[in-house]
Amino acid sequence: MAIILFDPQDRDRLLPLAATRAIADLRLGILTQKERWELRTQEKVGVATAEYLRCLYEPLPEGEHTWIDASVYPDKAAIDAIYRLTSGSALRSDGSIWACRFTAHQDSIHNLLQNPEKLHVTEQTVNKLMHPWDLISKNRQQLLEDVELITAGRLSEPIPAHVQCTHPENIFIEPGADVAPCYLNATEGPIYIGSNATILEGAAIRGPFAMCEGAVVKMQSSIYGATTLGPYCVGGGEIKNTLMMGYSNKAHHGYLGDAVIGEWCNLGAGATNSNVKNTAGIVSVWDFYTKQLVPVGQKCGVIMGDYCTVSIQAAMNTGSIYGTCCNVFGSGLLPTIIEPCSWGVAGTRYELPKAIASIGNWKQMKDRSFTAEEISILEYIFAHL
Repeated sequence: MAIILFDPQDRDRLLPLAATRAIADLRLGILTQKERWELRTQEKVGVATAEYLRCLYEPLPEGEHTWIDASVYPDKAAIDAIYRLTSGSALRSDGSIWACRFTAHQDSIHNLLQNPEKLHVTEQTVNKLMHPWDLISKNRQQLLEDVELITAGRLSEPIPAHVQCTHPENIFIEPGADVAPCYLNATEGPIYIGSNATILEGAAIRGPFAMCEGAVVKMQSSIYGATTLGPYCVGGGEIKNTLMMGYSNKAHHGYLGDAVIGEWCNLGAGATNSNVKNTAGIVSVWDFYTKQLVPVGQKCGVIMGDYCTVSIQAAMNTGSIYGTCCNVFGSGLLPTIIEPCSWGVAGTRYELPKAIASIGNWKQMKDRSFTAEEISILEYIFAHL
């Protein structure tokens, strides 16, 4: 029996972050959804997604599988329910089927779930990742759970003697990490330092905090929980309650708070976001799926899709959302809504060849290449979003 994480039919509710990846590859806490399901079930997990994204994933094996909505959190109750599934049975929560065990193809799974006459359906409530701003509100709890999952039964590398720390029992360092003299405070949550990650001199970090493989914290940085630096991200200046997916840079002074940053983004020196309105009122964020403003709470900074670059000294407004592949620059306070593939803030369209060249340059700086598959996805985004 294989486990297949499928994108729900309304996957676009997680735009702009879902534009360039299956929902199974969304990072929250430390792990992606796929990594989390694999660790918790100890099974290989396949991915079923939109047709234009399938070039990133292995072909799915034939036969009967357990199909699971990729936006579902794999907590104990969900996993226990999954293992009770028998052939032809399904699980439903809030009116939608989120898991079934059936012989189906990824092109037909949505038709099956919308017409479940062939399935024996049981009610089972689950938690789902519903909106991009959920990644801000849920990162703290997921980070705590992921640290426990990843480090269970393992010993941390020794904390260097030159590191000042509070509650060292809550600090876990993976092999290959390089931690210079700095201050690590794990009073309010754990601090996880991934393999080959680097913390430079004078950084002050308060948990819960995680930096994944190859991530870097720059000198004299101030980082508050709950913050995640994904693989090969660079964090500098002041950062709070922020999730950076991977390979992105916020290397300079400036404030980034209550934010989600996709992969391969770069924030120029001095770029800063506001995360609270001057009135301390409720922040609303534009929903690319419903095309309307949605109230999300008292704090929200910026949500940024993959391949975005932001100019030096950029002033990003409270509750901003930037689509995929934007070159963001402009004077004064920037707009809260920047459509995908934008050049500047005046409604000009980014030219695709320039975007491809620019992304290739950024990837080269981290010893990566812009693959043909990734370019085909960007071409689709430029044509359809």
